[in-house]
Amino acid sequence: MQIAPQETTPDNRQQVQQHLTFMIGGEEFAVSLLKVKEIIEWDTVTEVPKTPEWIRGVINLRGSVVPVIDLAVKFRQAPSVAGQLTCIVIVEVECDGQATVMGIMADSVRQVIDLASHDIEPPPTFGTRVKVDYLLGMARSGKKFCLILDVEKVLSTDELLELPDTLDQAAGNQQPELELGEAPAAPETPAIPEVAEQASLE
Repeated sequence: MQIAPQETTPDNRQQVQQHLTFMIGGEEFAVSLLKVKEIIEWDTVTEVPKTPEWIRGVINLRGSVVPVIDLAVKFRQAPSVAGQLTCIVIVEVECDGQATVMGIMADSVRQVIDLASHDIEPPPTFGTRVKVDYLLGMARSGKKFCLILDVEKVLSTDELLELPDTLDQAAGNQQPELELGEAPAAPETPAIPEVAEQASLE
C-alpha cells in the first residue's frame, strides 16, 4: 500500500513508523520494523516435545536456538503448511524482562509500509479470529485491512522459557521421562557378585 506524503514537519516525520506485513492463514498482519531483525527462508525445524501446539519447534540461527511460532495455531486456525514462499520472520521481544529472539512462521512476506499515527485505527471488536489484546490496531492495505500485532503480547509467555537452550537438549527431550540435565538412571542389574561366588565354590 502506498502512503501519501505527510506534512513536512518534524513532528509528523517522527510519528511515521515502518511496518513489515506478511500473510498468515489468508490474513495480512503487520509488525513494527523496529522489532524485526531479519527474514530467513523456511528450513529444518526441530520439534520439541511437551510444548504448546503453536510452537513448531526450534531452529539453529548462527549457533543460537530460536523458537519458531505458528501464529495460525495460536489464533485457532489450521496449522500453517510450509510452501515455496514460506519464511521465518525473526523478531526480538522482551520475555521475562530480557530480550529474546523468536521466529514467526509466515506464509509469505508482502511489503514494508509507512504508517503515521492517524493511519492506524483501533482494533476491531468483531470479525477477526485474533484476540483484541494481541492487536495494536489495523491499517488499510489496498481494499482490505492488515492487523497490526503487538508482538510483545503475542509472543511473551512463560511457556517459552521452558524451551531448551541447545538443539542437543531438544533432541534429548525425545525421552520425556528424563529431565533436562539429568543423567538416565542405570538399569537394575542381577546379583552378579553372588553368581561369581557360586562359581568359585564349584
